[in-house]
Amino acid sequence: MMHKFIFAVMFSMLGTTSWAADNRPNIIYIMADDLGYGDLSCFGQTKFKTPNIDRLAAEGITFTDYYAGSTVCAPTRCVLMSGLHTGHAFVRGNREVQPEGQAPMPIDIVTLPRLIKKAGYTTGMFGKWGLGAPGSASDPVEHFDTFYGYNCQRQAHTFYPTHLWHNDKKVPLDSKTYSADLISDQLLQFVRDNKEKPFFAYVPFTIPHAAMHVPEDDHLPWREKWPQFDDKIGKYSGPNVTNPVAAFAGMVTRMDRHVGQLLALLEELGIDNNTIVSFTSDNGPHMEGGHDPKFFDSNGPLKGHKRDLYEGGIRVPFVARWPGTIKPGTKTDLPVAMWDVLPTCLEIAGTEAPAGIDGISYLPALLGQMDRQKKHEYLYWAFYERGGKLAVRWGKWKGVRNNVGKNPNSTLELYDLTKDIGETSNIAAQHPEVVTQLETFLKDAYTPSPDWSFGGR
Repeated sequence: MMHKFIFAVMFSMLGTTSWAADNRPNIIYIMADDLGYGDLSCFGQTKFKTPNIDRLAAEGITFTDYYAGSTVCAPTRCVLMSGLHTGHAFVRGNREVQPEGQAPMPIDIVTLPRLIKKAGYTTGMFGKWGLGAPGSASDPVEHFDTFYGYNCQRQAHTFYPTHLWHNDKKVPLDSKTYSADLISDQLLQFVRDNKEKPFFAYVPFTIPHAAMHVPEDDHLPWREKWPQFDDKIGKYSGPNVTNPVAAFAGMVTRMDRHVGQLLALLEELGIDNNTIVSFTSDNGPHMEGGHDPKFFDSNGPLKGHKRDLYEGGIRVPFVARWPGTIKPGTKTDLPVAMWDVLPTCLEIAGTEAPAGIDGISYLPALLGQMDRQKKHEYLYWAFYERGGKLAVRWGKWKGVRNNVGKNPNSTLELYDLTKDIGETSNIAAQHPEVVTQLETFLKDAYTPSPDWSFGGR
């Protein structure tokens, strides 16, 4: 009884009395793969529509300044799981393990699913892992009660794989089975199975990553609309694709339909008002498999793509819906990053985040209580590929340093995002005092790692 009392008092202080210890909110965090800032119609996409994801925005909140953990897959996922940015996270880049998987996180690492499970939540993951090979110390079954999807990022380059994983069991597939549909179906089943108790579902969908694969029912309408791309062949992994431009629109349309099926199920089960559904992407748009981000204006007003630390590589769309709790149609420009997801979910679950993480809960912002919202002094990113790159955001200021591996003291570019969201005008020379402060942040945020270095650094 004391636990229920503390829980009720805590949430009363947050400005709501709708939560109770025996009715804690369900949490569903959906993360698309390589979806750009401009790839949703609620963020300006005009070539196709995403009505179900748009519904999350219309009936919830939009964050305009939401940032990925990194500009590629594995470190973003580690940041999300650990609440640590890429100056501190264990995994700071993509590193493969043969024959399947990526380098694992430590066996004793503290992760979001482990923490929220201790708070009484059933946990499930549906999609792409990328943080530990099958049977490793960081196999997803070591973190989640239920797992279904790809263990390996390389395997996820195709949507027609030879197999997926269900917990620790390999699930053989034929060459005609579209993996994204299976992943969505398993998510829906998890929701059905756990409708009577609080659950946390991490949903790293693989659409629209790498190969532009989509079944004919979603490909044909767009091929008929854009026949000028019929001579273009998309090649990556798995079957080649005729008119990959049309396939991209079909892929995102199909994913949007999966989101609609989820929302319909929540209503059907009567748990809609007690479930927060968030949707975002793991980094900026890619240029692989025949995808044409220029045609779709996939990065919107932003500069750069996946593997850049300009805004187009790391700023991602984010919307969240929680009927009766989040005010419909609201927006915020609060700078938030994926290392904030862990403390946010734990606060929703009624438990404290561990000390020493980089994240700050953005639950007050979700609830429209900006007077309670703590803010980051700065946000930091490090990327160890393509010469090495660093970035930092401090209020309106954005600093970017490229070619760090060759020259640790390479010139820091400076942009005022309030006036130049496209990072077109480097104004470092006009603001040396700002550059000095950003240099300090870059040094303070970095902890050396034996596994990740910028050349001689």
